[in-house]
Amino acid sequence: MSERNASGRQQRSVARLAAVQALYQMEVSGVGVDAVVREFSDHRFGGDIEGAALAEADEVFFAEVVKGVVQAQSDIDQAIAKRLATGWRLDRIDATLRAILRAGAYELTRREDVPVEVAIDEYVEITKSFFEGPEPGFVNAALDAIARDRRPPDERKG
Repeated sequence: MSERNASGRQQRSVARLAAVQALYQMEVSGVGVDAVVREFSDHRFGGDIEGAALAEADEVFFAEVVKGVVQAQSDIDQAIAKRLATGWRLDRIDATLRAILRAGAYELTRREDVPVEVAIDEYVEITKSFFEGPEPGFVNAALDAIARDRRPPDERKG
């Protein structure tokens, strides 16, 4: 699915939010990646809330992000940790923020098909849906730095 058409963008946006939720759920509950991907596919996607249909998600992209974060977590966590303030450890960061950073870092380090600006903007918007303080700015700065570390300048624009 392309980032370029409107419905594809919306489906990927929904998938990104769900991926953050799934990563958070895995961390706090200890549930495995296959179980959480199956739960979202079976029970959360295509449903409704109080009779209103939920927006469709790109379920394949969702699964790729969640599984990709798990498979590359050591490298992803190192990329994030490199961009934390001196003395800060990744495990000191709020679990939701950690899930956002991991998903964003995965896309920036492993998904060259996703434009840098798209990934950063999407995860900053997700952060705004959970936090009202300085966190969106922190996510923006951290993901931008990871992109600079991992992608050549000609790949930075989408």
